[in-house]
Amino acid sequence: MNYILFDDKAWDELLPLSFTRPVAEMRVGILTIREKWEKYLSTNFSFLTKKYLAQKYVLEIATNNILINGSVLPNADLKKAIQNLKVDECLVRGDLIIAAHLQSSEVNLVLEDEIRTKKTLEYSGDIARIFKPYDIFTINEKQLQADFDLITKGRKSHPISDTVQVLGKENIFLEDGAKVEFACLNAQDGPIYIGADAEIMEGSLVRGPLAMCEHSVLKMGAKVYGATTLGPYCKCGGELNNVVLFGYSNKAHDGFLGNAVLGEWCNIGADTNNSNLKNNYSDVKLWSYTSERFEPTKLQFCGTIMGDHSKCGINTMLNTGTVIGICCNVYGAGFPRNFIPSFAMGGNHGFREYRLNAFFDVAKLVMKRRNIEFNDTERDIISHIFESTRKYRESF
Repeated sequence: MNYILFDDKAWDELLPLSFTRPVAEMRVGILTIREKWEKYLSTNFSFLTKKYLAQKYVLEIATNNILINGSVLPNADLKKAIQNLKVDECLVRGDLIIAAHLQSSEVNLVLEDEIRTKKTLEYSGDIARIFKPYDIFTINEKQLQADFDLITKGRKSHPISDTVQVLGKENIFLEDGAKVEFACLNAQDGPIYIGADAEIMEGSLVRGPLAMCEHSVLKMGAKVYGATTLGPYCKCGGELNNVVLFGYSNKAHDGFLGNAVLGEWCNIGADTNNSNLKNNYSDVKLWSYTSERFEPTKLQFCGTIMGDHSKCGINTMLNTGTVIGICCNVYGAGFPRNFIPSFAMGGNHGFREYRLNAFFDVAKLVMKRRNIEFNDTERDIISHIFESTRKYRESF
């Protein structure tokens, strides 16, 4: 069977995080959604996503295909229901298309209302999905526990050094090459997963649940509260509370980051702080790309959403519920606006457009440090987003 992960309207709702990826490539818990499904189904996936992303995230079609909504998270019951789908059957929950079994000529129907002409089966079991950017940190605790159980089942952790103070040792798992010395790990309220070649430096205080993916680092004296996820090659210090970093992003110095999601290749300058609670304790509103206005989140705690390749200078102050697009450079005294469009450069004193060629020069240097090439495919994707988001920068 050929398996495909498809994007629906959740892709639009999850901007700016989805500008540079299909929804299934977002990380929540320990794994990305694609990685979760691949472990559940023991197979590889291709993607049905926006045309400009298809050159990087390719679509492979076979005679028979099972398409799964990339915003939906797997569980054992859902896996069984999907595997039992017959040709021309579609699994739904109300208006949500969860999965469909389609022949090659009909694959694109999953993106259209015509899919409803197929035989629809109503799924009544438990279902979880991400639909808004803040869903990623709000469900991160449950997903981190689920991924921990999935990854560590039947396996034995590498030993924990005697220099480490430990509570809840049975909920701590170290992969090969993980290093922890002279730190304090409390896994009584949630698991702590330390990936291959990841490191927790001396003096760090960690309260689970925490996931550190391969080659990620917690700097000396870091203070981490669950549920927090550091994707591959992330480097963090200071204070973190309920934060998800997709990968290759850094918050290496002191400062507070809470109830936040950062994409890839982001950098938070020293002593940068974000507010995750309003002074009047009211619910936070967050910029929506679909309605093009600030929408209620029904959350009292909501910090920062930051797209790929965006950066903050030292001592940046980010207000409650700040949405930062991709490829931004934010700096200067005072609080910048709560919605910062992609390719914006500046801060409270005002913004100007971040020139595309100037950004390319920086991206090449940043990615080269991780031995990754900023190639023509990446250039084409970023160029497309630059043009499609131009309207948001007209007021500069």
